[in-house]
Amino acid sequence: MDRTTTRPHGRRWLGGALAIAVGSGLVLVGGAGTAQAADVNVAKNAGFENGLANWSCSAGSGAAVSSPVRTGAGALRATPAGLDNAKCVQTVTVKPNSTYTLSAWVQGGYAYLGASGTGTGSGSVSTWTPDSATWKQLTTTFTTGASTTSVEVYTHGWYGTTPYSVDDVSVFGPDGGGGQDPDPVVPATPAGLAAGGVTSSSVDLSWTAVSGATGYKLYRDGANPQAVTGTSTTVSGLTADTAYQFQVAATNSAGESAKSSAVSARTAKVTDPGPGPAVPKHALTGYWQNFNNGATVQKLRDVQSQYDIIAVSFADSTATPGQIVFNLDPAVGYASTADFKADIAAKKAAGKSVIISVGGEKGNVTINSDASATAFANSAYALMQEYGFNGVDIDLEHGINSTYLTKALRQLSAKAGSTMVLTMAPQTIDMQNTGTEYFKTALAVKDILTVVNMQYYNSGSMLGCDGKVYSQGSVDFLTALACIQIQGGLAPSQVGLGVPASTRGAGSGYVDPQIVKNALDCLTKLTGCGSYKPAQAWPTLRGAMTWSTNWDATAGNAWSNAVGPHVHNLP
Repeated sequence: MDRTTTRPHGRRWLGGALAIAVGSGLVLVGGAGTAQAADVNVAKNAGFENGLANWSCSAGSGAAVSSPVRTGAGALRATPAGLDNAKCVQTVTVKPNSTYTLSAWVQGGYAYLGASGTGTGSGSVSTWTPDSATWKQLTTTFTTGASTTSVEVYTHGWYGTTPYSVDDVSVFGPDGGGGQDPDPVVPATPAGLAAGGVTSSSVDLSWTAVSGATGYKLYRDGANPQAVTGTSTTVSGLTADTAYQFQVAATNSAGESAKSSAVSARTAKVTDPGPGPAVPKHALTGYWQNFNNGATVQKLRDVQSQYDIIAVSFADSTATPGQIVFNLDPAVGYASTADFKADIAAKKAAGKSVIISVGGEKGNVTINSDASATAFANSAYALMQEYGFNGVDIDLEHGINSTYLTKALRQLSAKAGSTMVLTMAPQTIDMQNTGTEYFKTALAVKDILTVVNMQYYNSGSMLGCDGKVYSQGSVDFLTALACIQIQGGLAPSQVGLGVPASTRGAGSGYVDPQIVKNALDCLTKLTGCGSYKPAQAWPTLRGAMTWSTNWDATAGNAWSNAVGPHVHNLP
């Protein structure tokens, strides 16, 4: 789902873009000659141990993170967008008429390394690598001109692709007068650790900054260290009405300080929110935006009454793989979190299901191990207890691991019980066949799955279940792709049609409400079909979904006013 107005199709540009890159000389360069004894690394904060000091990243795309790192306590994590390649740069001081070896270790998505303004040749050198699951070193060389005293070194990804990580940058050559970073020393022990606000599942903690520290480790009951970049954090996923002890240590590339004095805190008691209402036989799902991207800003109480399932978008990830939290955006206009919780309770009292959505266009939640699966289940259940959410929506758009996501969802179901609402919103490419990770996950949790509302947009033409190619925005596109899911093993009651609420709700694939109604009739009654007509009717089809209730409101509620009653009147 899009946090921005539209989502660009980065993957669709890659082939041409990379062909241009290679044609322009962006090829891997071998090692340089032997360095002289006086050579140094003239890059500052080369391991990102001091956050983004000495670096600047385009459009706020970069962040210093504690995981993944290759060495030390920090690394760069940069996230490209549709119109931004997440370029991070540093200007280094160099010596004229000198040769430098430029290198960096990269991981993740497409990663480029280069230097510009060298004063010789074209003035620029660069190298790149496609996606890399492990740390991989990029290396190239450049020679400075007769009057060149500074060079800009940079790294970037590719538009609309997955984030990339960088660590241990080196610009090795003669000292141009700027020197190099001094070796760090182990930082002092933090002081001032104090507990702040508590909920039934979380504790707020803060402490005094330590000079020379590039990060901190927070210990719970003497174990389970959690990496933190700042001097405060919220520890989530805790058990209600339970006492905990916390300590904090300061870290940098030289090591870790002693632990601070312990502080105790007890989580609040929880009031069971109850299972919530049952999802109707035919349901309308709408995503509610916990941010302002130009669509009408709503409070939950403002969400149109036609919507049966309201997916709160989105949960946020933490430094702990798999763990999620929810941060209410001030842009939505709530005076307090208590007001937001009251709105959830009111919607449930009106017969609606309110769930927390995980993922979205920019949401990166990694569930690829037993530990991360458990962290997801524990933290998602804590949010259900704290806020009263009826369940979760899986809207991961940056790759999933079906084995561990299945484990996570089953653990969550065991905690939440049989009334948990579980929805999914895969992209069209994710449901083309039963071998995709998304489809495998849906089938593996079929017994606890409420509905899959595939996103029938931002994809271009796709194959239908009859092997023919259909253009998005048509009745055939909706019906022939829904057929794939049913033929692949999902029950018709687990299939919904996901479309944008307005032309501004997605980059492409807007569907007129009348086409949505025709597709629903075709699938449930074999009327209103286009050139494709299913071999049988599926009268139990669940319904339809839209991104988003906010874009629907922006367009005068035209989508929910037209599609909602039609869904509710299906056979």
